[in-house]
Amino acid sequence: MAPLPLVVGVDGSEPALLAVDWAVDEAARHHLALRLVHASPWAAHESAVPPSGGPPSARAAAGRVLAAAAGRAHRRDPRIEVSTAVLAEEAARALLNEAGDAAFLVLGSRGRGPLRGLLLGSVGLTVAARAHCPVIVVRGDPAGLAGGHGRILLGAGDPGTSGEAVRFAFREAEARGCALDAVRAWRCPAYESLDHPATTGAPERRYEERASALLDAVLREAVAAHPGVRVRRATVEGPASKVLVLRSAAADLAVVGARRHRGHAGLQLGRAAHTLLHHAQCPVAVVPEVPRPA
Repeated sequence: MAPLPLVVGVDGSEPALLAVDWAVDEAARHHLALRLVHASPWAAHESAVPPSGGPPSARAAAGRVLAAAAGRAHRRDPRIEVSTAVLAEEAARALLNEAGDAAFLVLGSRGRGPLRGLLLGSVGLTVAARAHCPVIVVRGDPAGLAGGHGRILLGAGDPGTSGEAVRFAFREAEARGCALDAVRAWRCPAYESLDHPATTGAPERRYEERASALLDAVLREAVAAHPGVRVRRATVEGPASKVLVLRSAAADLAVVGARRHRGHAGLQLGRAAHTLLHHAQCPVAVVPEVPRPA
């Protein structure tokens, strides 16, 4: 059975074209085909051939967007197998449907929609929060986009809720031959320090030791499965969202998990993932932890 392709949503915008560049390099690392898709709900109601002298149809315009993206992908790496498709439905719904047959989805940080002034477009946020496959939002500085830092940043959650994100991060580090920075943030409630003024530092040490033990538990299986990956563990005091955004400046990819609840229609993103999607200085991978059927 052939591996699933890497699916990229394109709309002709500059962020989407940067996502194509990033996805081509990623497809080469993992020996995957590339599927470029463009969503156009109007395409289902129009002919591919516009009336004589009239404006181009939505399907024809979508075809040009895809042709430009495919040409860019081929120029970047002609070895990658590229296919294209016009999806005749709303963008977020189309991409969520694609997630079922994708190794993962890749999106630009902003698109051409009416909300393009936001830090992250509404389509990207919706897809990252609901997809049942990993979603990578391509953003950040040139060094991170080019993979120049030589490290993957993993925001480690709790055992049992972040296994997929951990495995994804280790596979990425192995494919790239780079280091993996595994970070667990912790905080000591202020009232504990105030309640025990005579034991200054003791509550903090307890919380840090607990964070370190949880980090070791989260990483244990992946470390054994990927002995060649260089892992640098860190427990850092502070809000996870702030800690990870700061450390993203020295990473090529930030990886975080997201719990998925079956039958839940709302956005399913934790605070750290939501903040990274808007403010990270490198591409961000949101990897869902989907509960298995009972």
